Amino acid sequence: MIMVVEENQIVEDLLSQALELVPTALSKARTVKGFTTRWRVIISRLEKIPTCLSDLSSHPCFSKNTLCREQLQTVLQTLKETIELVCVQEKQEEGKLKMQSNLDSLSSKIDLSLRDCGLLMKTGVLSEVTPQPQQEDSETFSVRELLARLQIGHLESKRKALEILVEVMKDDEKGVITSLGRTNVASLVQLLTAASVRENAVTVICSLAESGGCENWLVSENALPPLIRLLESGSSLAKEKAVISLQRLSFSSETSRAIVGHGGVSPLIEICKTGDSVSQAASTCTLKNISSVPEVRLNLAEEGIVKVMINILSCGILLGSKEYAAECLQNLTASNEALRRLVVSENGVQTLLAYLDGPLPQESGVAAIRNLVGSVSTESYEKIVSSLVHVLKAGSVGAQQAAASTICRMATTSNETKRMIGEAGCISLLVRMLEAKGGGAREVAAQALASLVTVPRNCREVKRDEKSVMSLVMLLEPSPSNSAKKYAVSCLAGLCSSRKCRKLMVAHGAVGYLKKLVEMEVPGSKKLLERIEKGKLKSFFSRK
Repeated sequence: MIMVVEENQIVEDLLSQALELVPTALSKARTVKGFTTRWRVIISRLEKIPTCLSDLSSHPCFSKNTLCREQLQTVLQTLKETIELVCVQEKQEEGKLKMQSNLDSLSSKIDLSLRDCGLLMKTGVLSEVTPQPQQEDSETFSVRELLARLQIGHLESKRKALEILVEVMKDDEKGVITSLGRTNVASLVQLLTAASVRENAVTVICSLAESGGCENWLVSENALPPLIRLLESGSSLAKEKAVISLQRLSFSSETSRAIVGHGGVSPLIEICKTGDSVSQAASTCTLKNISSVPEVRLNLAEEGIVKVMINILSCGILLGSKEYAAECLQNLTASNEALRRLVVSENGVQTLLAYLDGPLPQESGVAAIRNLVGSVSTESYEKIVSSLVHVLKAGSVGAQQAAASTICRMATTSNETKRMIGEAGCISLLVRMLEAKGGGAREVAAQALASLVTVPRNCREVKRDEKSVMSLVMLLEPSPSNSAKKYAVSCLAGLCSSRKCRKLMVAHGAVGYLKKLVEMEVPGSKKLLERIEKGKLKSFFSRK
């Protein structure tokens, strides 16, 4: 039976006992007959202990540190185990296989002690960790000490430290995160592969990923592969924490590529199908982030992402999941005609339109429709325009801007399409957008109107709107940052045949704006100015 080290011995006594016991352990180990190869390895490691302990004891905080005492207790226990194992072998009290196992275990323990002593010196925890008072029936540890305990000792001691750390983070997550170093992150990543501790390890890592300050360390310490494996075989909690971690890390394009390279797409898609609401939303967002990288989109399609995203858009548990799915479809259809056709064939257009007809139509859904306009038949345009009218009425500024951009794209097809857009009620809504606060919204509204007014019926409707001319004249402002002015010129040119409109243009200062635009060589501005001034001249002589 192995002798037990007294728990309350002071550090100096433990050091003295260990240094005295090393020669004894070495002497006995060198006399053993049998298993010579294994004993030579053990002897070579025992010979390193004095130097290791000497380095440790030379630290100024050696005698004040709890970790030093525990480390010396471990070393002393291992030395006594070595002496006892020599006696066991000499008496042949164990079978051959059992003895081999004991020797291998002893060798690993000595190696671990040497490594841990080195870590205590290299990581600087001896200076950072201060002794903590013992409370009745429990121990309290500083954050620095807990983090150090994740790097040294056996798995069981790490498990205990990790459990305490999780509890500490519930009250002071920020304090723990600010105390972290790269070596602490590396030790946490290593614990992701140990079944008994990985749930707590991924809980801490999830907090680190969400904090926004440790992403580079997590990726460089190779956290992606074990996180992906947790998606496949972890508990429900572990899966949730792992996918939230990947969601945060995938905001980097480089990391998104790495997730694909490590086989992460398939388990992410599976969670989209079977996960709870939180996991589904996080997984959908992760795939959305990955889909923003053009070169991996075909890989995603091969894994079946299109059908899954369309299903989430239709039946997703949370509204957030649907928004992520719409954005993912927007990314997938941005530049690849084959993917556009795939989305259309999987009933994606109808599903997107149903999503847009909801109470809060989002920009990503409209943008996905805009990408698909050129891949659908014109017979579908009437339904699309109907949904776009709803977006122009009820959507956010971004959604309205995307809707106007989609109308621009559709209006390039034919005059018949332009007439259909006007008849659906888009004109007045686009005119209203000319007064939007965002310059981008004003520009795309002006662009859409400039295209639509080439059809007489649409032009008449713009003329009838009392605010149209004034709003368009305001967009002639010659500032270099005003990119809507060229579309305003084009649109006003379509209205210039009306005497009433010309008078309104003059009244709102169009002549002064246009003279500056002529100097800036804005296309169409010179011709529009000439038409307005010619109209003024005719009006002058008619009055005379």
